[in-house]
Formats: sequence, structure tokens, C-alpha cells
Amino acid sequence: MANIVIYNKDGVSTIASQLKNNAEYSVETLSNDLIKEAEGLNPDLIILENNSDVTKDILVRTKIPAPLLIVSDHIFTDVTVRAEAYDYVLTPVKNDELDVRVANMLKIRQLKNEINRVSTTDELTGLYNRTYLHPRLEEEISRAKRYRHSISCMLLDIDFFKVVNDMYGYDWGDVLLKRITEILKHHVRKEDILTRYGDEEFLVILPNTDEDNAYVFAERLRRDIERMEFVPDGEEERHIITISGGISSYPFSVEVEDATQTLIRYAEHALYNAKKRGKNKIIQFSQINFEM
Repeated sequence: MANIVIYNKDGVSTIASQLKNNAEYSVETLSNDLIKEAEGLNPDLIILENNSDVTKDILVRTKIPAPLLIVSDHIFTDVTVRAEAYDYVLTPVKNDELDVRVANMLKIRQLKNEINRVSTTDELTGLYNRTYLHPRLEEEISRAKRYRHSISCMLLDIDFFKVVNDMYGYDWGDVLLKRITEILKHHVRKEDILTRYGDEEFLVILPNTDEDNAYVFAERLRRDIERMEFVPDGEEERHIITISGGISSYPFSVEVEDATQTLIRYAEHALYNAKKRGKNKIIQFSQINFEM
């Protein structure tokens, strides 16, 4: 169901009843702080109705967080509309025209969401990819700085993954990646950011988590994956799968220019040491600091 927010300074909408007749729409009318209230409703479409003076003021000072349909007696040629997409309907509004304009704007929103999903999601596992990771990690680090919280990065790599591909074929390699994905999904919290970072690498961002608690979490994952049932076709016994992991945490002991890149780089260095020390291990970056 599409969420539509109508803003009218008088709180009385002349078009809300028409839209509410469509069972595919959820319609809310606002008259106070448009942006503050609308963001909480997560709208698919915002409609600014009538009130040319109020509408122009909103367009001048506000970035609209959704596609925008302006229902007005005036087209604002002197204003840059800051919305991902926008359209005008001049009053008085014909019902058929309103229906078509609303449907078109919602289609734009749907297409944008699909493009965003495809560009930020790994096709095989359904997890987020690097495109999604980096801006989200920057947001989380900014939040950690603001509230003086810890944030940890856990980088996991499947040991001997190439052997699985070579012995059983790439299809079974894909099966393994999906199995491990399900285990990771089972363990991560709602606020964690789980991504496929490389061919056989997964990166997890753990907000409000220090390095020691991240280690406990990673060890639990390592043990569960080692116990996982993985029996490729033609095999009588399960193939034992192990992972290696590296953990880093913010805040750091020293000042750095780019906290986002540093957090990932420290986790990569810890993972390298886990591999170097025989695999099937979780290493904290703080444990290897003296080697830097």
C-alpha cells in the first residue's frame, strides 16, 4: 500500500476523500510541520495542496523527502524544487487528471526504489553490497562520535573457499555462500549492517558494540559455521567449513583522518593475521597493534 501525505495549512483537504477511495493508498493529511511529521510516516508521495504562498515558502526552504505533487493555482517557475521528482496539477483539479498524476508519481517512486535495491544488493545472497555499506558506515560513525558510543567492524572470510569451488563446482560454492548468509542473518541484530564484501567475504558493522563484545559475537558465529551441515552431492560425510575473522573498533587509540576507511582497514589487517596464524580464528586488531 502506498503512503500518501497531503499537506494543507488549514488541515482540510479537498482531494483526500478522492484518494482514500482507492484501496491501494494510505492517506494522511497534515497541517503543521510538514517535513518533521512526514518523515515519521515514510511517505511514497507528498502532495502540497493549494495555498500558493505557503507552498512557495516550503519549496524555497525545504528538501522534500519523497516525490512531490503540487496542487495549486500557480506554477512556481522561479523556485528550484528540491525533490527526487515533482509534478504540478493546476486547480480546479479534474478527478481523472489527479488519479493519473498520482499514479505516475508513485510509479516513479517504485522504479527509484527498485533501482536503489538493485544497485545496493548482492544478487546471490540478497545482502547489501559495498555501494550500500560505505555511506551507511559513515552515518554510523558520525552517530558514534556524536553520542560517544563504540562501533565495531567484523570482517569474515570463508577458509579454503576456492577448494570448495574446485572440488564440487561453483554451484555448490553458491550453496555454501547462501548457507552462511542464513547463519549470519540469524545472529545479527536489527541495527547491525550485514554486507557481502567480496567473493567469500562478509562484513558486519555492529553499532554500540566494543571490540571485546564483537569478539564474543564473532566466536559464536565461527563455532556455528564449523558445526554447519554441508554435504555436497556425491559425498557421504559433511565437508567441514571454517571461517577466519578480523575485528576492529571505533574509537581508535590515535587520531585518524578517515575513520570509515581506517575501521575497515584495521579489520582487514586483523583478518590477514587470522589467516596467517592458521585460519579458523578470530583476531582483534588490538591484539596485533604492536606489529604495526
